[in-house]
This record gives sequence, C-alpha cells and structure tokens, in this order.
Amino acid sequence: MTERDWSDEPPEQRQESVLVPGEPAPAVEPQPPAAPEEEGVAAPQSPAGNGRAPAEHSDGDFVIPAGYGVLEGAPNGTRRSVGIVVSRFNGGVTTRLLEAALAELEEAGVTREAITVMPVPGAFELPLAAMALAKTRRYACIVALGCVIRGDTPHFDLVAGEAASGLQLAALETGVPVSFGVLTLEEPAQADDRLAKGAEAARTGLEMADVFSQLRAAASR
Repeated sequence: MTERDWSDEPPEQRQESVLVPGEPAPAVEPQPPAAPEEEGVAAPQSPAGNGRAPAEHSDGDFVIPAGYGVLEGAPNGTRRSVGIVVSRFNGGVTTRLLEAALAELEEAGVTREAITVMPVPGAFELPLAAMALAKTRRYACIVALGCVIRGDTPHFDLVAGEAASGLQLAALETGVPVSFGVLTLEEPAQADDRLAKGAEAARTGLEMADVFSQLRAAASR
C-alpha cells in the first residue's frame, strides 16, 4: 500500500478520512446540490426560444406633477385625414396590420373618405412613400405599416434599421407625425401576438396630430 499524502487535502477532509478500527464509518449527510457557477447559468429564453431575454415593460402609470401647463394629445380623428403607407411584402401579416389600423381609425372618428392607403413593395420603400404623402400637407398624420422577418442573411438589420430611421426623417423634415407600425420578427409565428401594433400605430399618429394642432392653436394666440 502506498503512503497517502495528507498534505494535499484540506483539514476538514483529513479529519473525515480517519477511521477508528472497530467502529462503523460515520454517516455522511446528503448535501444539497451546489448552485451552478455564473458561467453555467443559461440566459432566460424568449417565447420564441432564440436565446434572448424576453422583453419587459415597466409597470405603473405616467404621472405629471401638479401645477404645470400640459399639452397632451388624444387619438381623436374627427375632421382629420390620415395617410397609410403599407408594405405588400409579407402580405399575410401586413394585411392584418392594415385591418387593425383601419378599424382603430374608424373607431376614432376618421371617415373612410378621409383615409388614403398607399401600398409599396416592401418595408424599405415605406420612408419614401411616407415623405411623399406628408409633403402634400393633406394629411394630419401618416401611419406606416410593414413586417420584416429575420432570415439567414443580414438583410433584416439593414431593412429594419433603414425603415425606422427613414420614417423618423420623414416626420422631422415635414413636421407631419409619422407613426411606426413595422413588426420586426424572428419568425412568422410571432406576428399573431403583435397584430395590435397596427391599431397602436393609428392611435399614436392621431394623438401626435392632435397635440400638434393644440400647439399651433396655442402659438397663434
């Protein structure tokens, strides 16, 4: 038998290793499993299972302290004209976004005669169409609807980024509110839970149009 080198073990293990002849071995209590090291902790999975943490939103309502003047718009479509630019690409999704936006506009008081829908080939063309409609000065706001789905090439980031920045530029250059109703999806199945984005974009456009109208009225007084 080779001699054991006790110097390599910590003191607590040295004590447990010593057995007295004629006595039973001490019982070893089961230990709870060790918590995984930080490196081994898996990131929370999103509903799509893509490895990204699910998006979260802060709870609670926005509150303005009392005593301040407030200019705040409401999604009121009475006597307002609205332009809608919508992508034909991924039409199964964009058709439903358009339906949701039209239903919301009708509920807000916008008549069908006051709505112009301009279809364009894809999301990349949305900014140019939004700019063209806004420059006519016929519309209180522009609603942009589209859908970009991630594929195997970097086109997703390019198209989504250019659509967002281009639509913002159209609003900044013309002063006409342009709302963003473009879905950016990892896979088509995610669209079912996000179709309310069409209605949300319609409400956003009307709210911004209303607050701009109030601002012009206040400035003229």
